[in-house]
Amino acid sequence: MFTEVMMSLALSVTLAGSVPADAQPRLECRGVGVDVAAKIRYRTEILIKAPLSTVWAIQTDVKRWPSWQKAVTSAERLDHGPLRKNSRFRWTSPVPETPVTPATTLVITSTVRQLQHHTCIRWTGPAVGEGLRIDRGVHVWTFTPVKDGVLVRTEETHAGEQIETNVPLAKGFLGKGLEAWLHDLKTAAEAR
Repeated sequence: MFTEVMMSLALSVTLAGSVPADAQPRLECRGVGVDVAAKIRYRTEILIKAPLSTVWAIQTDVKRWPSWQKAVTSAERLDHGPLRKNSRFRWTSPVPETPVTPATTLVITSTVRQLQHHTCIRWTGPAVGEGLRIDRGVHVWTFTPVKDGVLVRTEETHAGEQIETNVPLAKGFLGKGLEAWLHDLKTAAEAR
């Protein structure tokens, strides 16, 4: 797993070029992006060789996330119907012990704030675990058809008193998580 994450990280650096994430334009969905005041921010991207409709369907079928994402242990919709603005969902993800927090499972309650079908999605919400709290998470995804498939970009910010006690550590864990998510999404979409 570590090798896969590192390979994915190298790919994201290659795709994004040598410009640091903080210097890149922020991703947006319907004109709204991540939290510009947040101290913890990570952005990455990956090329997925699959149809846009496949990539979108996998990513927006929240209830099925645990079937293809190693880091998601449960996911439930808190409303019915297709994912849309104001849709809510709750999901869990284990977090290993760090020098400043115990091993725990984060319970994340997300609300879709912006969505444009087959183009982008932005959700926000807190993440709470025993000994760990992210007060404000903001996550933006964009999906761009390209010659060989779909370029998927994602950017996330975290804010809150506790999570900001060690910004480099928090940014590192956020980055590993997003890289793994993209890798798992690529694997799932290209297998269909």
